Amino acid sequence: QVQLVESGGGLVQAGGSLRLSCVLSGRPSSSYIMGWFRQAPGKEREFVAAINQNGDNTNYADSVRARFTISKDNVKNTVFLQMNSLKPEDTAVYYCAASQYGGVWLGVDYDYRGQGTQVTVSS
Repeated sequence: QVQLVESGGGLVQAGGSLRLSCVLSGRPSSSYIMGWFRQAPGKEREFVAAINQNGDNTNYADSVRARFTISKDNVKNTVFLQMNSLKPEDTAVYYCAASQYGGVWLGVDYDYRGQGTQVTVSS
């Protein structure tokens, strides 16, 4: 059974940086498109970023492009999200997700999702 476990969230001041990690267990991460979604209180889930199976192609939401970088280490079965120049509006629970087909890449669905990690950006 596939499981996703996120880590790395926390409290940071505006302009700061955080690095999120997500470890996939149960299957090789090279089998999956992986990515990140986020959800703020009272708001709908929002796509953040995705990376393809072998890690050589990425997709970003316009709101985070040029500030966030997604990467993948298939040896460690881990996907990362480096978040720079953080803004208060980036505050949300960040979820790692995986799909075998296009759901995560398109930012619309996923086969598996982690429990989430809280990111809070203070002004």
